[in-house]
This record gives sequence, C-alpha cells and structure tokens, in this order.
Amino acid sequence: VVGYAGTVVAALLALSYAGFDITSLAIVAGALSVGIGFGLQTIVNNFVCGLLLLLARPIRGGDTIELGGQLAKIAKIGLRATTVRTADQADVIVPNTELITNRVTNWTLTDRQAQSIIPVGVAYGSDIAIVMQTLKECALAHPGVLKSPEPQVVFHSFGDSALAFELGAWVADLDTRGQVASDLRQ
Repeated sequence: VVGYAGTVVAALLALSYAGFDITSLAIVAGALSVGIGFGLQTIVNNFVCGLLLLLARPIRGGDTIELGGQLAKIAKIGLRATTVRTADQADVIVPNTELITNRVTNWTLTDRQAQSIIPVGVAYGSDIAIVMQTLKECALAHPGVLKSPEPQVVFHSFGDSALAFELGAWVADLDTRGQVASDLRQ
C-alpha cells in the first residue's frame, strides 16, 4: 500500500514540476475514478479480504481446509487470491472474498490431530460386547492411533443386513487419517 501511494505521489509531483495543472487533472481523475471504481469493485473487495486474511490469520500457509466440500491445503495467501492444493495435486486459485464470506472449515487451525470414524457392519447374532472389545483393541494396537483421547466404539444402529458399529480413533496428524482408517478396516 505504501509503495502504491508513493508511486502516485511521485507521479503527481512529476506532472506538477512538468507544468501540468494538477487541479484540472483532479477533476478528470475524479470522473474516471467513479467509473473505474465500479469496474474494480471486485478486485478491491478481494484486496481488502486479502488484508484481513493476512492480519487476522484465520488460515495460514500449510493449513488444511474444507471449502465447498473438498479438502485442500493452503499453498499461498496473496492479496487478491489464495492458492490451495487439492488431494490430487491440482492448484486452485480461490478469490479471497470466498474465504472471508463463505463457510470454511480449517482442520488444522489449532492442531493437526483428527478423528477418523470407521463404520463397521457385523452379522446379526454376533456378540456385541466381543465386537466392541475387538474393535477397541484393534485401534489401540495400531501405532498411528493416539491413546488419548481413547478410541471409542459405538453401537450405531440396526442395519438392513448387519449390526452397525462406529469406531472413532484419533490420529496425531490429519494427513495420516486416511491410511490409519484403511489399516483399521483391514
């Protein structure tokens, strides 16, 4: 901002020293600024939102966010737009107004721990206590599962063809959640 202001002041001083009447230039600039203002409204809005993102820091580089139902990692926060990288390594340019005005879930704002919920179906007639104990023991035996908070097993519902359970296990790093869930399913 200081650089832009300095450039404008330097240009006005140069025009003044060259003999141009700055007051007539101010009238023309005022008329142009109204038209340009309407045209640049979105750019200025993104710029102000970029300043808010950089000052308030609700997201930071490296954070994992959920935007529009998709997980992405913040690659770079700019004044006009933010670059996010999706799981399939696509770089997406997101206007800063979307990050300020829309609902954004930041999965790593305070820490990188995350919970993985794994649905498990077992045959009707299975011993519920043994199922719950076995699921919990499997989670505790996995090196990627945190011991605190402790894994939880919930008898969720009666399914069409199976008893539905949910195993909730916490991992230290959100990036390992998918692999740990896959291991636990196996």
